Amino acid sequence: MSATTTRSRPSPRPRLERDRPRLTGRAAALLVAVAILAVMAIVPIGRYLDQRSAIADIESRAAELEAENADLRAEISRLHDPAELEELARSCLGMVGPREVAFVIPGRTADPSGC
Repeated sequence: MSATTTRSRPSPRPRLERDRPRLTGRAAALLVAVAILAVMAIVPIGRYLDQRSAIADIESRAAELEAENADLRAEISRLHDPAELEELARSCLGMVGPREVAFVIPGRTADPSGC
């Protein structure tokens, strides 16, 4: 390029009215409808989350009760054993078998804590 040649700037393009986005009536109505739907969805979503946590609590409580039931079933089967019943009768109730002699020491009481 020669020294006498000057650079010319491109002429600025004419501004159109559509250079920036416009909010039309349809777009505004759609925006309002979406906003209303979003607000209406807040309550059911909150209830859903609350119910989900309540279900989790109930399921954990049910698991605890199942474990407790299993323990109680084991104790029931243990109490059906005649040897266990005899031991409980001797220790808790102070009973003796036939042809056995029971001695009572004055001033001492039995410790029923294991009953």
